[in-house]
Amino acid sequence: MRQKLVCLLSFLMLVAGYSTAQGTVPTFSRSVAGKSYTLVGRAPGEENQGTTTIPTVVVPVALDFESKKIAGKTARMDARADVAALLRSPVFAKFAFGDAGTTQYGDALLRSTFSKAAGWHTLLGKPEVKPVTVTIPVGYGYILTSKKSGTSAAVVDLEFLQKEIFKQIPKQDGRLVILLTHNTTYYADGDATVCCSWGTHGVDQATGNSFVLASYLRGAPAIVEDKDVQPVTQQLAEFFNDPLHDPLFKGARNVAGPGNQVSWMRPAFAQGGDQGRCGGVEIATRYFLLEPTDTNLKNNFPASKPFVARAAAGAFHVQNVALLPWYAGSSDGLGSTFTFPDTKLLTEGAQPCPNRRQGGAPVPQPTMAPAPSTGADNGHRLIGYWAGYGAASNTFSLRDISPQWDYVLVAFATPDKNAPEGTMQFHPPTGMDDATFKADVQYLKSRGKKVMISLGGGGQHFTLADPARVPTYVSSVTKIVEEYGFDGIDIDFESPSLSVDPGDTDFKHPTTPSIVNLIKSLRQLHDHFGEKFMISLVPEGTQIPGGYPSYGGQFGSYLAITYAIRDILTFIDVQDYNTPPLEGLDGEIYQAGHVDYHAAMTELLLHGFNVGGDPKHFFPPLPARQVAVGFLVGDAEVDEVDQAMDYIITGKVPAGSRYRLRRPGGYPEMIGAMFWTIDGDRRGNYNFSNSVGPQLHAYPSGKNR
Repeated sequence: MRQKLVCLLSFLMLVAGYSTAQGTVPTFSRSVAGKSYTLVGRAPGEENQGTTTIPTVVVPVALDFESKKIAGKTARMDARADVAALLRSPVFAKFAFGDAGTTQYGDALLRSTFSKAAGWHTLLGKPEVKPVTVTIPVGYGYILTSKKSGTSAAVVDLEFLQKEIFKQIPKQDGRLVILLTHNTTYYADGDATVCCSWGTHGVDQATGNSFVLASYLRGAPAIVEDKDVQPVTQQLAEFFNDPLHDPLFKGARNVAGPGNQVSWMRPAFAQGGDQGRCGGVEIATRYFLLEPTDTNLKNNFPASKPFVARAAAGAFHVQNVALLPWYAGSSDGLGSTFTFPDTKLLTEGAQPCPNRRQGGAPVPQPTMAPAPSTGADNGHRLIGYWAGYGAASNTFSLRDISPQWDYVLVAFATPDKNAPEGTMQFHPPTGMDDATFKADVQYLKSRGKKVMISLGGGGQHFTLADPARVPTYVSSVTKIVEEYGFDGIDIDFESPSLSVDPGDTDFKHPTTPSIVNLIKSLRQLHDHFGEKFMISLVPEGTQIPGGYPSYGGQFGSYLAITYAIRDILTFIDVQDYNTPPLEGLDGEIYQAGHVDYHAAMTELLLHGFNVGGDPKHFFPPLPARQVAVGFLVGDAEVDEVDQAMDYIITGKVPAGSRYRLRRPGGYPEMIGAMFWTIDGDRRGNYNFSNSVGPQLHAYPSGKNR
C-alpha cells in the first residue's frame, strides 16, 4: 500500500507542475537562454499559484572526536542545543525580506528570483527532529580550542561524515533532511588541504535523500567571523538553487557534476588574491561551496558580509547569495536583482570563465629585470621550485632564473606507470633536450647554486607500502640524480601518498610500511652519494603542524620521516598554503595567509611540540638551519612574506600581530623562504625574488652556519 501511495503522490506532483527525482523534494525546471535549470518547489505561474510545503527532518549531530580526550572521555561537538535557535531562525520562522515579503528565507529567495511570484510560496514544514551521534576517528578531523576564550571549532572530513550520517538516516521520500552540526568546518576529497566549507547539500548517493548539511555557530572562537544560522542559510540557498547537486561527484576540476551547470568569474570585490579567477561551473565553488558574495578564504573558515534579519523571534545573520539571474542571465519571468537578501552586492551579471586550452598563448615576458646577487654568503637561502611545464612557448630555461634563487628544486620526477612499481622517471620540459638541460644544471652549479630534483608533486599518488619496491625506487632515483647532475632530492609526497596507518601512534617508532620504507630508501640514497648529498622535505600543513592537534592519517604523516632523518636532513619547508586552520603553541587558532600563521606554524618545528597534544610524544625542535617557510606565488602578498621573515629571523614584531614567538629575539639561524614557483615569480616581474631575496641576503650571518 505504501508503494501505491508514493506513486500516487508523484503523479499528483507532476499534474501540479513539479516533479521529484529518486524520492527527492519537489523540483521544477526553468529554461533560460536555451539552458534548463532546476530549482526547489513548483514553477510559479497563474495556473498553479499556491503554497508548496516541503516535509522536513532536522538531524542534530553529535560529533565525538577520538583525537582529543577531556577527563578521559572523547571530546564532543553537539548540535542538539542549537535546534531551538534554528527553529526560531528565518530557516523556519517568518522574517521580513523586503519586496519578497515576510516569510521564510528559502521562500523569500525563490520569490526574489521570479518577477511574477504573487501568491506563490515554497515553505519548509514543521520538522521532525532525529538526533544522531557520529564518532570521528583519528585522521578524519580534529578540534581546535582557543586557550584565551575556551571556545572550540572543529575541522572534519565532509565525505566521511555525510556517509556516516546516512548510515543512520534511511530514505526519506520527498523530505528535506537538514543535518545540523555545531561550530564545525569541513574539508573535501578526504584531503584536509582542500578546506574549508560550512557544509554541503544536494542528493545523497546512497539513500537518494535531499539534504543540507551545515553548522550552527554559537560560542565559536573569535577567528570565526560568520554567525549563528549563516552557514545553514548558505547551504540552504545553494540547495534551493541547485537541488540535484551531487556532493560526492568525482570529476575534473572544471567539469560540472549532476545539477545546474553554469560558468562564472569571481567578482572584482573578492579578496585573498581571487579577483578575476574562475569561480566554477556549478552553483557556488566546486570544493569550498563558496558564494560569489563570499570573501575568498581558501584554507580558512569561510566568511562573508551577512544580512541581519530581524523579527520578534530575534535577530539572525543570514547569507547573501547570488540568484539564478546572476548566473544564467535575464529571461522572461525572472526578477531584475542578482543577489538576495542584499540586492546591491552584485550589480552586473556573471562573466563566463574563459576557455583556456592546454598550453595556451605564450607567457608574457617580464618587463622588469631581476635584482643582481650581491654581498657575501650569510647562510640564508631563497629556495624555489622551477616547474618548466607547459607548451614549448611557455618554457624558460634554468639559465634564465633570477640570480636571487640559491636552491633550485626541479619539479618533478614522477612515478613511471609503465615500469616496475617504485620506478621514478624524469624528462626535461617540453621543447628542451637532455643535453641542454644538463648543461643548464651545470651552469647554475658553477654559479654556486644548488639544483635538486623534487620527487612526487601534487596529484601524484605514490607509495612504498610494499618493501619490494624499495630497490627499484632507490635505483631509479639514483639514475636520475647521476644522469642530470642533481645535488640532491626533495620529497614531495602529498596526501594521500603518505598516511599514518591506524594503530601507528609513536612517530619515533613508526610501523606504517610506506613511511618505514621511505625512511629506509632515503638512508640508502644518502649512504650511496655521501655526506654532501642534499635531502629536503616539503610537507603540506596537515603533514607537520597538523600533527599538533591530531596524529593519524594525513595529520603528522611527515613527523616520523623528519625525526628519523634529522641527522641527514638538509632542510624542511612546510607549505603554509596547503593547510586548514591550526593551533599554535600559545593555544590560539591561526589561519593561512597571515604573518601570525607563518610564525606560529614555523615555531612548532623550531620549538618542538606535543604530538596529538600528548606530552608523552614530544617532537623535539629542529635546528633553525634546517627550517624554511613555504609560500605560494599568486596567493601570498609580498608584504606578508617580508614581515614574516623579519619576525621569525629577527624577532621584529609586525603591527597587529597576535602571536608571540617563544624566542623573542627570533631565530637568526633559520634558513629562509621557499616559493612555489620560480616560474610564477618571473611572470610576476620577479615581485618576490626582487624583494625577499635581497632581504634574506642582507641579514647578518646566522649562527652555526
